Parts: sequence; C-alpha cells; structure tokens
Amino acid sequence: MFGMVRPCSHRLSEGLKTEWMAHLCGLCLALRSDHGQFSRIVTNYDGLIVSVLTEAQSERATGWRRTAGPCPLRGMRTAPVAKGEGARLAAAVSLVLASAKVRDHVADGDGVLKRRPMAVAARRIAGGWDRAGARTGAELGFDTAVLVDAVDRQTGIEALAGPGTSLLTVTEPTETATAAAFAHTAVLAGRPANTAPLAEAGRLFGRLAHLLDAVEDRAADAESGSWNPLTATGTSLAEARRLADDARHGIRLALRDAEFVDDKLAHVLLAHELRTSVDRAFGTPSCSHQGEASVQGGGNPYSGQGGNPYGSNNPYGGGNPYGGGAPGGPGGPGPDPLPQPPRRPERRGFWAGCAVAIGLCCTCKLCCAKEYEGPWSRKKREGCCRDCDSCDCCDCCDCSC
Repeated sequence: MFGMVRPCSHRLSEGLKTEWMAHLCGLCLALRSDHGQFSRIVTNYDGLIVSVLTEAQSERATGWRRTAGPCPLRGMRTAPVAKGEGARLAAAVSLVLASAKVRDHVADGDGVLKRRPMAVAARRIAGGWDRAGARTGAELGFDTAVLVDAVDRQTGIEALAGPGTSLLTVTEPTETATAAAFAHTAVLAGRPANTAPLAEAGRLFGRLAHLLDAVEDRAADAESGSWNPLTATGTSLAEARRLADDARHGIRLALRDAEFVDDKLAHVLLAHELRTSVDRAFGTPSCSHQGEASVQGGGNPYSGQGGNPYGSNNPYGGGNPYGGGAPGGPGGPGPDPLPQPPRRPERRGFWAGCAVAIGLCCTCKLCCAKEYEGPWSRKKREGCCRDCDSCDCCDCCDCSC
C-alpha cells in the first residue's frame, strides 16, 4: 500500500475509522472482483479517496455496504466494506496509474527489471492492467485514455526539464490525471455542479502528490543518480514547501464550493491529513507519536550553536572543554565524532517488492504494525489499524478551514 494520505487510527473517531477501512477494503475487493487476485497489489491509500468522494456526494441507500469475509489484513475479522461505482472507479484509476509506475521502473532498469526477461514480464503485466482499467472505466463512463496520455507526456516533459524550468510544468501531467478522476466522482454521484470544484481539488491533489514524492525521494535520488524534479529544475525545498502549502490551501477552498451529503471523512482526509502529509515529507512532524525530538537540524539539540554544547563562552576556548581534541594529542582524545546518519537502503525491484508485500499481508504488518518498511520504496510506513493513543493531534471537527 502506498500513498501520501495515511492517517493514524487515533486521529479518526471510531466511526470514521470504520468508514476509512470500509473504503480501503472496498478498493481492494473491487480490484479482486473485476481484475483478479494479483491486481490487489495496486491497492493504495490515495486511490480510496476517489471512492470516499463519490460516496460523500451520494444519497445514502440500501446496499451501499456489504460484509466482507475474514482477511489477514484485518486480523481474520469480517468487516463492512464499500461497494458500488466509487470503489470500481478507484480500482480502475489505481490499475492504470500502477501500470505507469511499472513501466517507469522498467525504463529506469530498477532492480531485477534490468534483466530482459523480467522487464518483458513486467511490461506484459502493465499492459494487462491498462486494458483492465480501461474496461472498467468504460463501464463507468470514464475514459482512462486521459490518464495514459498524462503518463506518456510525463517522460517527454522530464527529458526537456532543466534548471529554470517551472516545477509546475513537471507536475502538470499528474495534475491532469487526478483532476479527471476527481471530477468523474461528481458524474457518478449525479452532481454535475460539483465537477468544476472537484476537478480543481484533484488538480491540486495531483500537484501535492508529485511534490511530496519528489521531496521524500530527493536524497535517495541524489545518491543513486536518478532523476528528481527538484534537483533537475533547481527548485529549493523552501519553494517546494510554499507550493505544497498553497496546493493544500487550494484544495480546502475548492471543497468549499462543492455540495456534499456527508463530507466528514473527505474533510478529514483532504484537509487535516494532507497537512500531516506535508509536515511528514518536509520533516516537521505534527504528531507526537512520531517522536519528541524535532528532526529539524538533524535532531541535534545543539543545532542552534553549530553542534557545540559549550557555545562561544566556553572557558576553555574552542569547542572542546578538555583542549586539544585530536586523538592522542594534549588534553586527551577529545569528544567522539557525531554519529553519521544511516545510509538509506536502495529501492527493491518490482518482483522483490511483490514478495515482501505478500509477506507483510500474511503477517498482518500492513494493518497492525506500529512501523514497517515499504515493500518497494523501503520507506518507513505506519500500520493503518495500529493502536496509538499518545497523541494530541487534531481530530474530526466542524472547523471552518
């Protein structure tokens, strides 16, 4: 499971947590029902927002939930899950965008995909996902060609981007794809007046997703020599943060212009949780369970003094109260050097990631672990149902933001 909107369970009321899990499981089961067991691997947190938005605009009717059987991700418990057109649209969009991700890994020669047989197999899987997503999209009146076109244009735009290129030029294809998906939720819900504001919300959501992914991968891409939007365009982290905050604020404004039947979960995910996602990506956690020490300044409590606990008023002179400082020199060996940050592990290849994902599913870590390593990215993730009651974060509220 991947995506930027990953709420901790403590930030959702019991009712909203049940709703969120219903949409997550609904997306997973819609993928299985329409496209087979293997397609469930593309289940992702951001994709379920399409299902959430569709339901938020729809009048409640009988049959909008069904009880799913036991699942390892739920600790072998049954649960109510979302069903209907919203979940199917989310499945179609997830398949097409996951297909694009696979083709991107093949083009970059990541991991085992450097080998021709594996690359051929991955392309075949990606092509099957494209066709499957297109079939479901057509049944729902949604043309997935706009998603495929956006992905195809992305490669050309990245090839031409360089220092001075606007970062928004690079994020445009992602914005176009998510705008189309968000706007179609209004069509499915029978609220054509919501099409324009939701298209705007989707456009900004796509921009934010692209920005945060670039920020999180910046160090790893620099180490591996991979292409990164921030590095390629010469965009600073400060400018990226400004664009991210503007996009987040724009999403809130766009949602105000849309009419909903019940938007509590949509509001929490697209207002409060997006703020947490931005803070997490830029290293300014807004949740106390993520650690008491700020990661700003590398976690060094003396960062304001250049790493020197004795400051400029050290009576012994310099930064070492014992004098000297060189090993074996006068005054003793001196303080130990500051520990170096751990080297970030390389991304896993497609098939290796699949194997790890299956293992995480079978052991319930995706659901219940306080922290686990992402199957492909190897980034630290949080289990979607884990217990966490030590936080004082914002919960669901009738705020005016």
